This record gives sequence, structure tokens and C-alpha cells, in this order.
Amino acid sequence: MQFKNPELLYALFLLLIPIIVHLFQLRKFQKEYFTNVAFLKKVQLQTRKSSTIKKWLTLLTRLLLLAAIIIAFAQPYISKSETFNVEKETVIYLDNSFSMQAKGDKGELLKRAIQDLINNIPDTEKLSLITNTENYRNTTIKAIKNELLQLNYSSNQLTYDAALLKAKKAFSIGSNTIKNLIFISDFQQNTDDLKIKKDSSITLNLVKLNPINKTNTSIDSLYISKQNASNLELTVILKNDGSEIKNLPVSIYNNNNLLSKASVNLSGETSTIFTLPNNQIIKGKVTIEDTQLQFDNTLYFNINTPSKINVLAISDVNADYLSRIFSEDEFNFTSKSTSTLDYSLFDTQNIIVVNEIETLPENLTTALKAFIDKGGAVVFIPSSKGNVSNYNTFLQRNGFSPFSNLVTSEKRITTINYSHPLYANGVFEKRVNNFQYPKVNSYYPQINNQASSVLQFEDSKPFLSQKGSVYVFSAALNDQNSNFKNINLIVPTFYNIAKQSLNTSTLYYTIGQNNSYDVAVNLQQDAVLTLVNGEDKIIPEQNYFNNKVVIKTNETPEKSGIYDLKNNTEIIQNISYNYNRDESNLTYINLDNLESATVSNSITTVFDNIKNDAKVNELWKWFVILALVLLIIEMLILKYFK
Repeated sequence: MQFKNPELLYALFLLLIPIIVHLFQLRKFQKEYFTNVAFLKKVQLQTRKSSTIKKWLTLLTRLLLLAAIIIAFAQPYISKSETFNVEKETVIYLDNSFSMQAKGDKGELLKRAIQDLINNIPDTEKLSLITNTENYRNTTIKAIKNELLQLNYSSNQLTYDAALLKAKKAFSIGSNTIKNLIFISDFQQNTDDLKIKKDSSITLNLVKLNPINKTNTSIDSLYISKQNASNLELTVILKNDGSEIKNLPVSIYNNNNLLSKASVNLSGETSTIFTLPNNQIIKGKVTIEDTQLQFDNTLYFNINTPSKINVLAISDVNADYLSRIFSEDEFNFTSKSTSTLDYSLFDTQNIIVVNEIETLPENLTTALKAFIDKGGAVVFIPSSKGNVSNYNTFLQRNGFSPFSNLVTSEKRITTINYSHPLYANGVFEKRVNNFQYPKVNSYYPQINNQASSVLQFEDSKPFLSQKGSVYVFSAALNDQNSNFKNINLIVPTFYNIAKQSLNTSTLYYTIGQNNSYDVAVNLQQDAVLTLVNGEDKIIPEQNYFNNKVVIKTNETPEKSGIYDLKNNTEIIQNISYNYNRDESNLTYINLDNLESATVSNSITTVFDNIKNDAKVNELWKWFVILALVLLIIEMLILKYFK
């Protein structure tokens, strides 16, 4: 039992006064003598005994009466909490990730959770509520009711550790409040097991919402598996974590027009292939029908007209092999000698190949550096008769180790960096062991401690190295010095270097990941590119280099679909964005052994427990009633006790 006004209990010491008066009262009896006193002595003895008992009973009832009145004024109460009338803080984390679309006993988990919160929280009670996308601080459920009822699912799910940290920051700093944190989620297994550190200042209540059906079918991904002059094959990957599904219909659309339909038997993971016309703009989507999660039943993609890459070769020797590699169907190839070179051409190029120029003038070195700084790519091929001093000026300005003097001895190229981006994507089906090693008759030795090696000589010195957007060969490629042009490796090397100079968009991008792509466009001053999908209009992060714009996205756009990338009103190309498929797998964290929090599967139960813990049973009324009863008892003793 606790007291609201415990200082009033000092008044109980006043009970000593009637006790002292009773014990030391000085009243004396007066004696009267009679002739026959035997009978009177008996009466006197009985009267004194009764009077003593009556006085003690009266004293006891009066002491209890006064004590009951004093205790009533001290306002006693009983509570599970150690404090009375202390301010309470409630913070709620509500998981609105896509996995909360799953159906529970009473409908979708998120919608049911919102309704339970509205039903269990008083309209005027202060609280803070956070989701993966929204923050409501120091508000009431009545004030945010409409926003909660319209709350959308989010592709950007916070990790549980991040959500807990964010929720704890919503509490005040002071320690004189009762802090209740309610964490509402399905606790999908998207990270390691949940580890919560014990925090004595916060009462943590975990509400685990359980779906009825824990199986789901989803479109995982798609890619172009084969392509020729007229057609391309699009492979679609589907996943199912439940029992086998027979004859699942899979449809593919272009601009909402049905192109084709397939039927698959799905158990675990499977794929299906669609054949589409090549060299055609497609604003596509693949769909399936599944009653569980809805966000992963559609996958958007687009095929744009490929942008041609502008290639400039600066060469004083025969560069016909470059014109054959950079064919006109994919590249705009231009070749200039040093005597006819116009530096204004640099502003329209994506990549420049410096091909066996004997002397690099200072103004050319400066112009190349400016071109690189603006996002352009450069391939440098030295001449066997080159000016090493000029070469080293160019190399050192771009972060490469300098060349040593030319060595005229045969050297084989024996090492391929298969993990390098130039060769990582389908150039080699497997590592080649019986490779016909190309060779050079002369080369410039270089200690490669600042750039990454793409191709290496047998002594591990670099033949081709790369740093940023600059690629450097350490030997001339003409027929007299090397047979490198005669092997198959030269085509993917130069082709992929050129392709990577303009990072064109892919079939689709995933919302929430770091996405980057280049757009070949010349913008007017202060002009920006926008992503438009219906009423949604987004200005993404963008940087302008030479004749291209680099677009970077992560959390935006928030909605999946096919977006028009516009320069004012002109549609440059289409970009597809899809939600992350991580939440398609409906596996959940086991919370049974969690000791640092209270776990429940019902929001109503949690709020009932919080109310019971904070409930105060006031006892002062009972002590007032006790005082009245004692007063009546005293009156009865005085009146009827003889």
C-alpha cells in the first residue's frame, strides 16, 4: 500500500495523547459507609470491572477512528507501479512493410492493426507513432486517425534495430516518466535473429502479428537470355515457397496490350521464356495472379532504343581496327590525326582513344584531363617511338604510375582479370587454361601500384590497367609490335570499355538500392530531367557531364512502374522501377526465447496489460467507511455497555 500524502501519517503520533490521558487520569472514588456493606461491596466490585472494560473499548475504538481518519486523509492506494500520478509516455512502432499485406484472422495484418490501435487508445491520450515512412510525435490517435486509415505499404522497411533506435529517440530524456514502447510487426526474417538489449528505463512490448497462410508466389526477376537481329528471348524467374502450383498463368504486356501468355508448374523456383521482337520500344510488365502478397505479382521492364556512343580516335597511324570494332549501328566513330584535331569535338564525345601518338602536346594533355574530369573515358595506347616524358605527364596527372624506358624484348600476356567489369558479364563462359597467349616485342615497364590490372604480362607487370574512366596500355598494338589485334580478346575489351563510358539504363531498377545510369542528352543551362508517371513527377539527383547526364536514385521513386524520363515535355526514354523482392519470402523470427521484452500476438492484450499495470486502486473511501463504523461502535458501547 502506498500513500499520495504520506506526510500526514505523522499525525498518528497524536494518538499518544488519549492513551496518556487514559493511563494517568486522576479521578478518585468517594467511599460511603453502610451498616450492611457486604452487598454493596459486591456491587462496587462489579461496577469497577465493567467500567474499566468499557473505558478500554472506548479508547480502542477512538484510537482506531482517529487512525482511520488520518490514513484516509493520507489517501492510500494500491498499484503495480511504484509511482502515483506520474506522467506516462507511449511510443508505437507500426511496421507498414509489404509483408504486412498478408492476411490474418480478421483481414490484412496492417489494416487490422490500425483498427485495433484506434479502438484501444483513448482519443485524448498523448502518444508518438512511427512507421517505416511516417513520424507522428506528441499527438493523439484522434488527430492522426485519418492518416492511419490511409497509410500505404512501404518498400523501404527499416531494420528492426533501426526501428527500435528510432522509436526510443521519440521518448523524452527525463527518467521521471513511465515509458512504454509497443513494437507491432510480423517480424519477418529479413535479418539475423532479433537481438534486443535490456533497457530498464523502457517497458518493451512486442506484438507479433501472424498471417493465416505463410506461402507466397512471386515474380523474382527477368533478363534477356538470347538476342539476334530480329528477336530476343526474355527469361522470367518465378518463386513459390509453398506447395506446388499447377498451371500458373504468366502474362506479358506492352503498354497494357497483351503480348503473350504462358502456363507454368511452380514448385520452389522455375523460369519461363517469352520471345519479343528486337529493336522495338517496349514498355512492358509481367504479371501473375496470387491472393497472398500483391506487390510482387507484377514486374515492370522496358526496352529502349539504344543510344549511340560517340567515339573519337586520335591517331597518327592506321586505326582501321578501331572502326571495325566501333560499328555504326552502335557507335558514332570519328578518327582524327593530331594535325587535324579540333578540341571542340571533345564536348560531344563519350570516349577518346589516344592511339600511338609519339608526342603528347601539353595542350592535348590538358584537354584530355578536362575531358576526364567531366566524366569522359580515355583509352591510351603508347607508340613504340613515344616521348616517355610526355607520356608520364599524362599518366601522373590521372593517377597512374609512370612508364620506364622502352624495353625491346618479347613478352607474353598471360593473365586475365576475369573478375574485372570488362570481362565479368558473359565474356567468358569459363576460365581459359589453353589460352593462346598474345605477345609484344617491346613495352614500357610500369609498376602498377595505383591502378587495377586488367591484363598482365608473365612477370605480373601490367599490359592493360584501369583507374576510374582511364585505361592505359603499356605497349603499342600495331602489327609490327604485337599480335593482340589478332586474338578474340581485343573486341570485348574495346567494346566493353566504350559501352561502360555511357552507362545506359537496364531493363529495370529496384527501389531502395543505389541506382545510377547515364542519359545521352545535351541540356540547356538550368534545365533538369524529370521522372514522370501519371500524376507523379520526380526530379532525381543528376549531374551533367559533356553530352550526358548521370542520374542517381535510391529511395525515389517510391512507387513501382514505368516512368517517362523527360527533358521539359520531350520524352527521352523510359525507366522501370520495381519493389525489392526481399519481403516475398514469408519466414519469421522466433521470439519465444526473447527475455528482454514482453511478447504478445494481440494489440488489445498489450493495452489491457498496460492499463492494469498503471491502474490505481484508491483506498481512502474504505478508511472513511471504517471510521464511520467505528464511530457507530463507540456510540453503541457508550449507550448499551453497562
